[in-house]
Amino acid sequence: MVVEQPERTRALMPKLMAFMADHVYPSEALYAEQLARARWQVPAVMEDLKQKARAAGLWNLFLADDESGAGLTNLEYAPLAEVMGRSAIAPEVFNCSAPDVGNMEVLFHFGSPEQKRQWLTPLLDGRIRSAFCMTEPDVASSDATNVRTRIVRDGDHYVINGRKWWITNAGHPRCDILIVMGKTNPDAPRHQQQSQILVPRGTSGVKLVRTLPLFGFDDAPHGHGEFVFENVRVPASNLIAGEGRGFEIAQSRLGPGRIHHCMRLIGSAERALEAMVVRARSRVAFGKPLAEQGALRELIARSRIEIEQARLLVLKTAYLMDQVGSKAARAEIAMIKVAVPMMAQAVLDRAMQVHGAGGFTDDFGLSYAWAWARALRMADGPDAVHLEAVAKLELKKNG
Repeated sequence: MVVEQPERTRALMPKLMAFMADHVYPSEALYAEQLARARWQVPAVMEDLKQKARAAGLWNLFLADDESGAGLTNLEYAPLAEVMGRSAIAPEVFNCSAPDVGNMEVLFHFGSPEQKRQWLTPLLDGRIRSAFCMTEPDVASSDATNVRTRIVRDGDHYVINGRKWWITNAGHPRCDILIVMGKTNPDAPRHQQQSQILVPRGTSGVKLVRTLPLFGFDDAPHGHGEFVFENVRVPASNLIAGEGRGFEIAQSRLGPGRIHHCMRLIGSAERALEAMVVRARSRVAFGKPLAEQGALRELIARSRIEIEQARLLVLKTAYLMDQVGSKAARAEIAMIKVAVPMMAQAVLDRAMQVHGAGGFTDDFGLSYAWAWARALRMADGPDAVHLEAVAKLELKKNG
């Protein structure tokens, strides 16, 4: 594979970096101020940034479709996702934030014309937000075949009963649609029991039980929540792609989603390393600048090495996905899901240490970024699941 950035990435990168420098980074403090005044409302500055991003042609960059998105491959999009990952608010600015990205891809590839008209179009326009409801509190949801939520056909409708949690965007005031995964036929083959269905947020029987803090962060205005579905009735036409295809749909969204998560984490780690270097140059301890002390230099060097290793592995994975597909690249997808969050967590931990007591406050954004890096070692499956997948493939390859 070629490490050099693809042509279309090189064309977009200067525009994206300039937009980040001119608009996103300077708006971070104002976003925080406005959010503090109205905790579960969308800060006005976000809407202003989204309008500017769209006008600049930096909109829906994730979608590999020339009409609705930028038409980029995974390899072309990956470096752009890294730049967006440098700021916690940036992905939403460009309409490239999870879980909406995955939900839009599901609707784009599997949705009916009516489902696309009703839900995909407003999502692509950035007018609404969405949530993906798979994880459940009572089962090991890293194995999607475990889900207990039932989706039962009743005439021209489906009736949904179950409980879901860690549902991102649960608190967002514009979260209008939920994609719910549950079992339509427990007697079918193991990977054909599940289906995915569209549930409008305001449907009778959909109840947000509570919001869930992440290491104490509420993640407003998006939040994460626990939902109960009690005899929720939706039209049969809300089923996505047909009964028994839920597991297939879930697998299709995980590969690109992991590329996006990992590249954003690399951007977060890069910004943390930059902050570490600035701090090392500006602080004096025991008679000399931190930058002249061997222990600190080692932290900086290790961080640079680990970031470069992680980036190359993710770019290789993106390249393979484009060339041979997600199934053939499943080992690499599993590897990045383990390696990148662990790398980002380590780099952010070092940056927090170098910033002293301030590193554990909200002043530098490091503790929040660390919390997200740690959480992503569980999202889309825990480390143990991905390590098992890599080991199985390795044993089979050398068997």
